[in-house]
Amino acid sequence: MATTGSHRIVRVTARLHACPLLRPFVTAQRRTEAVAYAVCEVQLADGTVGQGTAAETVAVTGESAESVVANLTGPLRAAVEGVTGTPDEFAQLARRAVDGASSARGALDVAVWDAIGKAEGRAVVELLGGSFDPEAAFDSDMTVSLEDPETMARHAREAVADGYRILKVKLGGDTAEDVERLHAVVAAEPGVRLRVDANQGWSPEGAVTMLQTMHDEGLPIEVVEQPVAKADLQGMALVRRESPFPIMADESVWTAADAQRVLAAEAADMLNIKLAKTGSLGAGLKIAQLAQDAGVTCMVGAMMEPKIGITAAAHLAFASPSITMVDLDPPAWFASELPAGGMVDDGRLRLLGGPGLGLDMLRPEDDPHRG
Repeated sequence: MATTGSHRIVRVTARLHACPLLRPFVTAQRRTEAVAYAVCEVQLADGTVGQGTAAETVAVTGESAESVVANLTGPLRAAVEGVTGTPDEFAQLARRAVDGASSARGALDVAVWDAIGKAEGRAVVELLGGSFDPEAAFDSDMTVSLEDPETMARHAREAVADGYRILKVKLGGDTAEDVERLHAVVAAEPGVRLRVDANQGWSPEGAVTMLQTMHDEGLPIEVVEQPVAKADLQGMALVRRESPFPIMADESVWTAADAQRVLAAEAADMLNIKLAKTGSLGAGLKIAQLAQDAGVTCMVGAMMEPKIGITAAAHLAFASPSITMVDLDPPAWFASELPAGGMVDDGRLRLLGGPGLGLDMLRPEDDPHRG
């Protein structure tokens, strides 16, 4: 249960940044070589300032970095500036102020939680109802983009050299080629555990055949994420019934209502919670509670977004017992991993403590890649 006092917001600002990636990020839906993003700042009446971020994800949320800034400095600012409330109350005002714009709302929401945590001297994970434990950690994964088998094998070796023992492998192309890609990754690093993400790239029938082939060939798969189109809950339920591996819903789950539909359809064994979909940490926590009530577990994931948003997601992950996996590797893809503090991920993800998100402030002059 999230608990904070009420605080007055006196100022909301937003600015654009951009940062190249160290290598292209490729899924069945898109290819990304650089990330444009917005930084939102919220100032409270006592002068405390919190920060949140939202990356451009036109292919997923329909939002450009420019539209995020426009929403933050337009209707979202108008909805919360001069208002006294709690994070959940500000999130409700944001939902009423804009239609959709979940990434923009998420940036504002994180900035609010960060500011209030700093003002109250508490970590965001504590405000969300969890506790800060410097020894608590998740086994984390590194994503292997959808490329040719040889390139994917090379990236798998690099990830293991960096300390990761779990690889999230992007698939969703030709099924025979996908099996070849998986074998290349396992041959390169035989001891790894695999999480497979098709990003809606298979038909239900194709997915069933594909997953049975993976099982028959002994591939070490922990979970299969969003095998079919997000709206095809009947198809995903079929895959889940026939699959030898647990099935996770990602694109199918944006809101608590979506989660309820997926759970009612018995279409998934796990739910993937992302701030850019939910629009607020409180909404993510509600999905985690629904999953817990249904006996289903969750992963906290993210878009290809910068460290501030990823750190907020990490706080959420440590706040609910139903969250058992994380997929929060994007900072390792950025040419500039700013700002300092907040969390560390070397194959084991841990929070570093401190009030709010525990991060240093990201100033425009600190980032050499600022757009």
